[in-house]
Amino acid sequence: MIRRKVKYLGAAFCSVTAMMVAGGCGNSAGDGKIEIEIVQYKPEAANYFTAVEEEFNATHDDIHLKISSPNDAMTILKTRFIREDYPEIIGIGGDINYSYFVDAQILEDISDYEGLNNINQGYLDIDEALKFVPVEGTYAVPYVANAAGILYNRDMFEEHGWTIPTTWDELLTLCDTIQGEGILPFYFGFKDTWTCLAPWNAMAVDLAPADASKQVNRGETTFAKEYREVSEKYLELLQYGPEDPFAYGYNDACTAFARGESAMYPIGSYAAPQILSVNPDLNLDSFVMPANDAADGNTLNSGIDLQFCVTAGCKNKEAVYEVLDFLYEDANIQKYIDAQTAIPCKEGDFRLPSILDGMTDYIASGNMTDYQDHYYPSEMAVDAQIQTFLLNQDVDAFLEKFDKDWLRYNRDIIRLVQDYEKQHGNAN
Repeated sequence: MIRRKVKYLGAAFCSVTAMMVAGGCGNSAGDGKIEIEIVQYKPEAANYFTAVEEEFNATHDDIHLKISSPNDAMTILKTRFIREDYPEIIGIGGDINYSYFVDAQILEDISDYEGLNNINQGYLDIDEALKFVPVEGTYAVPYVANAAGILYNRDMFEEHGWTIPTTWDELLTLCDTIQGEGILPFYFGFKDTWTCLAPWNAMAVDLAPADASKQVNRGETTFAKEYREVSEKYLELLQYGPEDPFAYGYNDACTAFARGESAMYPIGSYAAPQILSVNPDLNLDSFVMPANDAADGNTLNSGIDLQFCVTAGCKNKEAVYEVLDFLYEDANIQKYIDAQTAIPCKEGDFRLPSILDGMTDYIASGNMTDYQDHYYPSEMAVDAQIQTFLLNQDVDAFLEKFDKDWLRYNRDIIRLVQDYEKQHGNAN
């Protein structure tokens, strides 16, 4: 297998792969206990992890657990990797950073961790798909996921007798009906560029191949081809939002929707805590974005929001696995679900937040597809590109730039893929 370090992490981070085997997995805490450190990237969950740390340390005599939840965890982690100062466990998302870390050999193969047997296979498959090229081994244990689609005001829908759409035409008809009754169908917060990705991802999983990025890297297609329908339909949505959707940010949109200023909000489940903090009594639910022309062509846009990885060179997996076992106890996962409106990646009898009622069937059946932007390099700033596209409304110019920038910012990945294909006889 090709396990070659790529250059796109930046010049400083490239030195990391002098190799992390010196990592101090299982260092002594100074009192005879084994010190296990976790650095996780979700500061909004800091209170949960503080409670986990306290409970673990109160119930374990031989291991001392330390959990950090910094605001800029990814930058901190990359800096620490350069210094060869590795926490035993890192908590990161299932996105391109995970892909980088696997390729740079920063993560330990944890195929022997028995807890993997309890993880929903769909999320294990998502992690496998994130690898730039096939690499033997398992390098993460998915913890929780989120989902993106359309949040809606359930009381408003019931009051007006509106039904949940299952196709694109039904969605547009619903929007026309809502608008005809003097109500704003959607609220957008496009002043914050990242919010432009939510509708994009939710539509793209219905309309583009799940592995579109990989197909482009192999030279089999272009984004101009795969993303044209997504782009055209995105522009259709704009007519059903506020007059100037770029005047409002994420918090503005959450607040307006919470106050009943729109019937729907195309965003992820992660927005629920913010919305409910404004209006705790809002009867909130969600449904899958029906971007396809046929109901059976729709899929839930769901990706891994948090997963745990062990850093390479770990010498005390037993202690690390004991910590993971604690994190993956059903009671702890349920506490996280309740606090963060999350979807468990572990199989079991968990109580999901009511705002996911409209997505439950998709979750139960495994009809889920990862976010397309989990494959996009941050340097490409796709969120800003989409915002500019929505302002200019020039599909051809947008797609031409997307393809051009993809080649520019992914040249090392593309070369890696091409080398792999040549070595395995799959090159065109």
